[in-house]
Amino acid sequence: MNQTAMTWLVYALMTVGAWGVYGIFLHSGQIAMGDPSNGRYKAFLFVGIAYFLTAVLAPLTVLILNGSDWNFPIKGASLSLIAGVFGAIGAFCVLLAFGAKGTPAVVMSIIFAGAPIVNAVVAIVMHPPVGGWSGIRWQFVGGILLAAIGGCLVSLYKPNPAPPKSAVSQPFSDSQSSI
Repeated sequence: MNQTAMTWLVYALMTVGAWGVYGIFLHSGQIAMGDPSNGRYKAFLFVGIAYFLTAVLAPLTVLILNGSDWNFPIKGASLSLIAGVFGAIGAFCVLLAFGAKGTPAVVMSIIFAGAPIVNAVVAIVMHPPVGGWSGIRWQFVGGILLAAIGGCLVSLYKPNPAPPKSAVSQPFSDSQSSI
């Protein structure tokens, strides 16, 4: 197999890495805003700025460099816009889940186990397999069940973080350093 044939896998794994750290960085950013009421919305504002930089400026630059025509068929533009809305709603709901006391490990485990299941079902509805529903093999259904079970197990049995170090165990705190 040639190297070009596997390029898609490299990009897919890069996406796994990027989305794998998304939740924890988003949650950390929300907390670092120092605003319990609005920190999640402030964090989401910066997610939007990041989306603008990477999802508007980067492809615009590539289109210009590639000499692309500026023809955007209505169907392609509409479906792409709908995809973007769903992506943004999902990102916003991640923050709402964190705000409702969900932890990144549990929230993201549910999302990353559940999203492929939703994707598979919607893809089958939009693009039915040869033979219709009867063309679905048991291994596919088994994979969906394993994804659901895996997400559940990771959520239920994730290790708890270590308790924060107390001020007593630190030899000098900021308040003591001025003595």
